[in-house]
Amino acid sequence: MTRSPAYGPGSSDSPAHRCRALDSPAPRPGSLNAAQRQRSLDQLARRPMVDVLVVGGGVTGTGIALDAASRGLSVLLAERKDLAFGTSRWSSKLVHGGLRYLASGDVAIAYESARERGLLMSRTAPHLVHALPMVLPVHQEVGHLRAATTRTAFLLGDALRLAAGAGARTLPSSRRISAALTLALAPALRPAGLRGGQLSYDGQLADDARLVVALARTAAAYGAHVVTRCGAVELTGNAAVLRDELSGETLEMGARCVINATGVWADTLAPGVRLRPSRGTHIVLPASALGHPRAALTVPVPGETNRFVFALPQPDGRIYAGLTDEPLDTPVPDVPEAPEHDIVFLLEVLSRVLATPLGRDDVIGAFAGLRPLLDSGTGRSADLSRRHAVLTSADGVITAVGGKLTTYRAMAEDAVDAGVARAGLSAGPCRTRSLPLIGAAPRGRPGAMNVPPRLIARYGSEAGAVMAEAAHDPALLDPVAAGVTGAELRWAVRHEGALDEADVLDRRTRIGLVPGDRERALPAARAALGN
Repeated sequence: MTRSPAYGPGSSDSPAHRCRALDSPAPRPGSLNAAQRQRSLDQLARRPMVDVLVVGGGVTGTGIALDAASRGLSVLLAERKDLAFGTSRWSSKLVHGGLRYLASGDVAIAYESARERGLLMSRTAPHLVHALPMVLPVHQEVGHLRAATTRTAFLLGDALRLAAGAGARTLPSSRRISAALTLALAPALRPAGLRGGQLSYDGQLADDARLVVALARTAAAYGAHVVTRCGAVELTGNAAVLRDELSGETLEMGARCVINATGVWADTLAPGVRLRPSRGTHIVLPASALGHPRAALTVPVPGETNRFVFALPQPDGRIYAGLTDEPLDTPVPDVPEAPEHDIVFLLEVLSRVLATPLGRDDVIGAFAGLRPLLDSGTGRSADLSRRHAVLTSADGVITAVGGKLTTYRAMAEDAVDAGVARAGLSAGPCRTRSLPLIGAAPRGRPGAMNVPPRLIARYGSEAGAVMAEAAHDPALLDPVAAGVTGAELRWAVRHEGALDEADVLDRRTRIGLVPGDRERALPAARAALGN
């Protein structure tokens, strides 16, 4: 390893040095922190060879790392920035059953989505995913044929859910509802001409970034090295040059299998891969702007058969409304911005069904993510397939790309299968269909813990341990912003690999989505980091 003249891990200027995680927190399965990161780098410098090197720390990369590690393979996951830094934290937070894919006739991907949703809700992460009621209002201007077609689609979705093995205990069946019940669930709807609604259910994540962190920690519990702030400079099918972004040091790694899981940046490491990123924008609204709804709102995009705008209530009193599907016409940025015309589009589509139209002043935040879609060479980005692909370049680098958050596990299984076959690795069978993530507990039975339901929904069986971070300072149980407590910020640093303020506020929690909340929480984040 070659040390840069810039600061090293022991320098007082290093984020890893400033992080209190170096104070050796009590060990827990899969804990990630600055001390663990340095131990991994030291071990890899002494023995720079693994079975599987995964580049990219989003939901796909962490899913691949867990799949490989749980098969008994040695694994290094290297992420240039932070866990869930890219697309994985910008989703709608839906674990989608694939209804829109039925509308476009893609039954296979709809079935895969329904199956993977069922696994997440019943086995993999039942503490992070819950059933979300969703209402599609039917006003008089919606023709009877369109209403009947929509009802048929919901019935097909129910059939797919049952075929995928998810019964009514996981998700209730869809049904028609009266205008009165529709308004009770979504009070902001325009009552004039409302004939009723379609009530269906889908899965909702407490937080998509929390799913990624849980995957990474579970992979670490199975022995994987998880190293953030570690970028890939060069890749081949059996080696890589990595750079520690904190110290500037480089590490030459050997690997029997190299998997590129960098999402919208995949073509920079595998030039033969052709991507056509699509931007999905969401706006953040206060729940009061939609009358504190008890269900999500589904609004068809005019002139489209398989596109909708969703208004999705969140546990923190906010609503995420989205999303757009527009081609990216600029170089891929680290953090996409939500353009004004996307925000206006979302407000206009939602306002079509509301009694009082939404205004720009109702928007308290916005975010955008980029879908890593494979370029088919024709058609709009909205029409490109959401199927994932596992591609092998001429030099042997395996690239996993496409797909979507709900089906990350199937994508990871396919990628590891391809790597095992290509490298002739001795590995066990895939275990992730029945492997629970750290914190997983059956909904309603997270253990004998006298802790707030909000913490159980985010941390599952570890909620009590999160509260214990305040054992010597009860003030850490006070909310700092958006309901998030100081104990959670401390937990993020000591056990979830947060190295700086952005890690804590923008990914381990969602405080940063609203600028005012972020400003209020900044002192607490600095205190958790030891600044």
